[in-house]
Amino acid sequence: MRVVDLDRDMSDVIPTGASADSVHLFERMTERTLRAASAVPGARVLDAAGGLGQDSRELAGRGVRVVCVEPSRRMSALGRQLGESGPAGVSWARAWCEALPFRDDSFDASICKGALDHFDDPLACIAEMARVTRPGGRVVFAVANFESLACRLGRRFGAAGSGRAGHHVPSDHFTRYDPELLREQLSRHLRLRHWEGVSLLWGVRGWARLLEKLGPRQRRAWLRTADAAARRVPALADVIVAAGTPR
Repeated sequence: MRVVDLDRDMSDVIPTGASADSVHLFERMTERTLRAASAVPGARVLDAAGGLGQDSRELAGRGVRVVCVEPSRRMSALGRQLGESGPAGVSWARAWCEALPFRDDSFDASICKGALDHFDDPLACIAEMARVTRPGGRVVFAVANFESLACRLGRRFGAAGSGRAGHHVPSDHFTRYDPELLREQLSRHLRLRHWEGVSLLWGVRGWARLLEKLGPRQRRAWLRTADAAARRVPALADVIVAAGTPR
């Protein structure tokens, strides 16, 4: 596998609260991912590559039983520590998502938010998540779209300033997903039931500067309008949330 550093923590990921559009993107991505899982109280859910377990704890707070799988020793240890004062119902397992240590049909639903393009073998991860999810259960992925409107604008006009542009694939992302590739890979193991775009224009500097100049009410209205456009045209969205049932 190309990933050999299992001591990653939150200092190694994109900050989620740096700007208004970032806050909006990550909040909506989480909301839509958890909603697509259709998990009811008492259901058993897999949170694949769950990091610090934020989503696991959110689901557990709704009465869902969650197993958070995370290969990083540092992330999982910190996640356990953060969960000590949180709701009961979260179990932890250190494992690669390409080789999940669970029996077939072990879960009512599985989620993988923002991690599929980090995997050395994403097809194996998709197959494994489908395998461990019961027939009819939801398997949900939230994946960055590198053919989004923001990425297209970045490639066309370039990025001002220094640092990595949003349309450049980070070094720890091994697959450059676009809607066509994502649909093709997921469809090998899932019957797709849900396909939704989240957020528009994330990382476009002019957009971020405009949002910062607006008052809170106007900012929320503009973000909601952009998000509604992303939902109608997922091919241009910053993130795609897709869900299906195992084949």
